[in-house]
Amino acid sequence: MSAHSRFPLGHIVTTPGALVAFEKTGQSPSEFLQRHQHGDWGDLCPDDAEANERALIDGSRLLSSYHLNDDTKVWIITEADRSITCILLPSEY
Repeated sequence: MSAHSRFPLGHIVTTPGALVAFEKTGQSPSEFLQRHQHGDWGDLCPDDAEANERALIDGSRLLSSYHLNDDTKVWIITEADRSITCILLPSEY
C-alpha cells in the first residue's frame, strides 16, 4: 500500500465486460483503482459515499462507481476482508 492508500485492494480481477469497455475507450483500469483506493468513490450519492467511509472503520465492503470517456459506468468493489477487488459493469453484478 502506498502512503496515500486508505486500504489494501487484495487480488484484482476484471470481468470480461469491463475489459472490453476499457479497451473501447483506451483508458486504464489503474487510474480508477487508484481513485478507489485513495477514497475518491466517484459517482456515488452522499449516503453511499458515507457508507464507504464507515466501511473503512468497520471492515465492510467498499463500492465505487465511475464513468468512462464514453459514459460507460464501471463499478469497483473491494470485499470486506480486502482479499479481492473486482472491476465490473453494473450489468455483470
